[in-house]
Amino acid sequence: MSQLANEMLAHTSKPAPVPALLVLADGSTWPGMSCGAKGEAFGEVCFNTSLVGYVEVITDPSYAGQIVTMTYPQIGNYGVCTDDAQRNRTAATGMVVRDMCYTPRNWRSGESLPAFLARNNIVGIEGVDTRALVRHIREVGAQQGVISTVDLDPESLKQKIAAAPSLSDVNYVAKVSCEAPYEYDASSVPASHAFALAAPAPERYHVVAYDCGMKDGILENLARVGCRVSVVPWDTPAEEVLAAHPDGVFLSNGPGDPDRVEGTYTQVEKLLGKVPVFGICLGHQMISKACGAQIEKLKFGHRGGNQPVMNLRTHRVEITSQNHGFGLLFDSLGPLVPEESGGASTPHADLRYWVEKGVAPVVMNDRFGRIQLTHVNLNDGTAEGIALLDVPAFSVQYHPEAQAGPTDAHYLFTAFTRLMDGRSDYLDIDIAADRLAGWNFGAAKEAAHA
Repeated sequence: MSQLANEMLAHTSKPAPVPALLVLADGSTWPGMSCGAKGEAFGEVCFNTSLVGYVEVITDPSYAGQIVTMTYPQIGNYGVCTDDAQRNRTAATGMVVRDMCYTPRNWRSGESLPAFLARNNIVGIEGVDTRALVRHIREVGAQQGVISTVDLDPESLKQKIAAAPSLSDVNYVAKVSCEAPYEYDASSVPASHAFALAAPAPERYHVVAYDCGMKDGILENLARVGCRVSVVPWDTPAEEVLAAHPDGVFLSNGPGDPDRVEGTYTQVEKLLGKVPVFGICLGHQMISKACGAQIEKLKFGHRGGNQPVMNLRTHRVEITSQNHGFGLLFDSLGPLVPEESGGASTPHADLRYWVEKGVAPVVMNDRFGRIQLTHVNLNDGTAEGIALLDVPAFSVQYHPEAQAGPTDAHYLFTAFTRLMDGRSDYLDIDIAADRLAGWNFGAAKEAAHA
């Protein structure tokens, strides 16, 4: 930095600058200044388009093995409230921002984001042109990278990237899952959220949840619809789960390549048809893998709180929160059933075809019978949800707990309870009526789902 820039910086709340460098595997370099822990952080460089929710992002276990770029230019304005954290430990290896705030103003804040990053050993870099970085990733695709405050030689860092493991080389689920089972119920819901959220519903269901990197916000939402949750490690045998006689089984979100998580999807194959099952994100991929489907790595993934998704059953558009880099190839589940797919027998790679036709197509799976496409991403036409029609199971690729994010998909937790009640219309809920359910300011709109 120039002498003038340093003099100007000295009259702000910013600390004395410490140079940092982000390097991608393709050799592109992005200089900046340190805004977190010192050192080096390796991982797949991705981007999140949310304007808020950086605390939830940096503590989401699904970001294990990744360096997160926030596209909104100023990050850290409202500080850090640890009650909003999605796990009691962080998972992301690094963070990239345009401008970091060191002096937050918020009645819930306990510390600044830079202090939180440093305390949790997350390497951060600011001063990067994040717009240019995101455009670059969108053009060339997601790739490995490194942030360093100790080695500023691009060639040296590029060699280190080449020697580091890729996202698909490691089973990150095994790293972030719980080590032993534990219980979560209404008494576990953070009391600090009561200023905005109504009290949980009375307990009616016992759910066993596979922890593949589960966000606490998901557990909170399950408890809010009346579930007592027994959380188990990612590779718990199906026989142990069934021996607990649960009303339902939940499959959580999680990091990394789903092909690496055989310890979960082989158990899911034994559970389908025995008990109602609901999966979110990686859990959606686990159900898909159990059905024999193929999973593709997306060019740059979906991460943010503004992803439009069409519900093909209700013809409602949901604005959703998402965080994934892999996706289901719907046609790999089996051939179309024409009489349940608007007469169509030809598959379509771009699933927006079905949005235009107003049809929720059905395929015949050789393991579990008919499977319906229920949700489609309107940005790129990829699969966002399925429902197994001959066994009680459904899943979505996005995050209905919306921490952080919009509440359009809140209804899916209610849908799970309706599935456990044995209702065939469990997914047919009007999100316009459900969007404010559970919020104090929406109390007048909270009506029981008929």
